[in-house]
Amino acid sequence: MVIKKYKTEKRKIQRELNGDGKVYPVPVFKRSKIILRIVDANLNRCREGLRVVEDSLRFIVNDDVLYKKIRNIRHNIDRILRDIYPELIKGRDPFGDPGREMHEVLKKDLHVAVIANFKRAQESMRVLEEYSKIFLPVLSAEFKKYRYETYIAEKLVYLRYRKFFAY
Repeated sequence: MVIKKYKTEKRKIQRELNGDGKVYPVPVFKRSKIILRIVDANLNRCREGLRVVEDSLRFIVNDDVLYKKIRNIRHNIDRILRDIYPELIKGRDPFGDPGREMHEVLKKDLHVAVIANFKRAQESMRVLEEYSKIFLPVLSAEFKKYRYETYIAEKLVYLRYRKFFAY
């Protein structure tokens, strides 16, 4: 049932993205382009944050179990939107992004980088969850599920490595 609903939603979105006007009026089409841009930015942010955590667990503390858990979350998040990847790329505007010139906060300690990237991933999953309610409602629960999985993973990292990461 969920897959059928997803495929129906996907077809509607595809027709809207093609601009044929048969499903949605033009203002919604323009709004969808903006939503696609938000989704693309947050999908990238989520994967990047998870990758930093994954590499920290893999190369610094050599935790085979936790790094694979984070990697699986990252891959699953990627799979959720893989079918609309071409539309996400079309909406991408890195040179027109006012956030491109934002000052990055320096991380002085390893644990600060790990915490910041857990939060980065969790926040972006929340954005994906909220905008998917507009864009592809059937996918919202998936983003929520993986967001909570990162909360659990963050707690496991804290409990297991708080001395190592000097929390």
